[in-house]
Amino acid sequence: MGVDSDGTEDAGWDVDPEDEQGVAVLSALGRQLRTWREQAGMRASDLGVAIGYGEDLVRKVESGRRIPRPEYLDKADEALGAGGKIRAMKPDMEQVRYPKKVRALAKMEAQAVEIGTYNNHNIHGLLQTETYAAALFAMRRPAYSADEVERILAARMVRRSIFERSPAPTLSFVQEEVTLRRPIGGTMVMRRQLERLLEVCQLQHVEFQVMPTNCSDHAGMGGLIEVLKFEDGSAVGRSEGAFHGRPVSDPKQLRILELRYGIIRAQALTPRESRAFVEELLGET
Repeated sequence: MGVDSDGTEDAGWDVDPEDEQGVAVLSALGRQLRTWREQAGMRASDLGVAIGYGEDLVRKVESGRRIPRPEYLDKADEALGAGGKIRAMKPDMEQVRYPKKVRALAKMEAQAVEIGTYNNHNIHGLLQTETYAAALFAMRRPAYSADEVERILAARMVRRSIFERSPAPTLSFVQEEVTLRRPIGGTMVMRRQLERLLEVCQLQHVEFQVMPTNCSDHAGMGGLIEVLKFEDGSAVGRSEGAFHGRPVSDPKQLRILELRYGIIRAQALTPRESRAFVEELLGET
């Protein structure tokens, strides 16, 4: 969270100028907010005082250069007597609140009927607790700003709603053993993360497996693999070790990723063995 030029706490995120959808939505939102303020006969400084933010922030939001937080719209709605019409803009704002790449990924995950992933560096984003994810982002180099960490973290947590979808997608996760042993964030953070994995293991539509370090035959040495399948029969996949890491949808290329992922699942511990492994690891943590 930043600080406005007059020392008032800033309530929003910077807009990525390369995010065309975000720029368009926020420009339209800003124009509407400015129209409401002018109709109420208020200056930007007056509105800032009324809602507890600085004039500079008000002008940035109205010019589409700053993404307001939901509470900003709540306060503006009340201060301008909009009767809920400004609050009604929240869904539009939510579309662009998160980074463009994250929005695209979340959209695909929301449409997928089947997702399969193999991860070897850290626990998959859909499985991460908030404290684990925060610790992971904090160690990034070059470092994220506090504002960037907050925005990306919020986006990652929203993606976890996939576990509550109905009908539920089929989810398969294979985690390298080291990702469960590396103490990201410290002991208590890892304990809660392992507890979260055990919670997910119990879901009917989730298969969770561990790839043990002592496995000498390993089809995943090329790195991360992820395949998403959709209701219409199409699919998209990516792997660090194939096709230069780019997403692919060509059936021939997808067949290669699916072959590798299938072998990885066969080489990993079974779901029952994996759950027992996590329980044992939790007892040691």
